[in-house]
Amino acid sequence: MDKQTQIELEAAAFRTLRDHLMDKRTDVQNIDMMNLAGFCRNCLSRWYQEAANERGIEMDKNQARDIFYGMTMDDWKATYQTDANPEKQAEFEVSFKENVGGKD
Repeated sequence: MDKQTQIELEAAAFRTLRDHLMDKRTDVQNIDMMNLAGFCRNCLSRWYQEAANERGIEMDKNQARDIFYGMTMDDWKATYQTDANPEKQAEFEVSFKENVGGKD
């Protein structure tokens, strides 16, 4: 497989993942994703922002999140986010430190 085809396939897979989380699995909470997989929608949007910035494209955290969520973070939280119990919050603290550290 040539490099350009590989890039196009990877981009298509990423778009499918983004669309799946944005449209089909809005019930899946970020805290659950972070606790189970070590990343969440915010991580994906941060990686998107970092890739843009590395290529000289100015993009801040909120712009990247708007692209990834399909709406503002506040709108997403109001529409889809549920409260996490103390156990999930404690698990999140550990997972966040292990997988994200000082980045947000």
